[in-house]
Amino acid sequence: MCGRFALTASPEQIALAFSLAEMPTLAPRYNIAPSQPVAAVRLNRDIGQRELTHFHWGLIPSWAKDPAIGYKMINARSETAAEKPSFRNALKYRRCLVPVSGFYEWQKVGKGKQPHYIHLAEQPVLAIAGLWEHWQSADGSEIESCTLLTTTPNELMRPLHDRMPVILHPDDYTLWLNPQQTDAAALQPLFRPFPAELMTAYPVSTLVNSPMNDRPECVMRVGD
Repeated sequence: MCGRFALTASPEQIALAFSLAEMPTLAPRYNIAPSQPVAAVRLNRDIGQRELTHFHWGLIPSWAKDPAIGYKMINARSETAAEKPSFRNALKYRRCLVPVSGFYEWQKVGKGKQPHYIHLAEQPVLAIAGLWEHWQSADGSEIESCTLLTTTPNELMRPLHDRMPVILHPDDYTLWLNPQQTDAAALQPLFRPFPAELMTAYPVSTLVNSPMNDRPECVMRVGD
């Protein structure tokens, strides 16, 4: 799964990586957790351009009676998303890119767990494939929310966890965001594990265990 990540890239780096028409206003985040707002890139159909917005992390299906269901839907398995009532419509019509500088995973070590920070070796930002939904309560209040797709692990991730996020190659961004592409089968090739040789991982402090800790020390290597 992917349950915690950081976004520390500069607004300029993010705008360049995702071909945004406008420069985003973003502060560095070192420990983004479920139920918090996350930055995401989607296609604005009215103007035909990519825009950066924010979603509640934890997808709330449009038909849900209680928005608390989102706590159980921070991730979606890419292999079955097209079949699940919670995700299949979003996979067809509401896809997004979630900018991430790196993400965390916890490796079992004895009776405890050692957090690791995983990121691209030579790029300041990567894109996780996301799905988003629009939910409206009976009183008219609205929430836009998202989930992150996961896939099988590559060689780097396998010792840490049996799942990893679906990281998209920049060449695939246009296909992923294309609202005309509603064939789930055509998207399946994008769900392959990202090449391990382009990634790196290292142990970090258990500070990251608490979402209350959102500071640079969370991404600093420990144990050397």
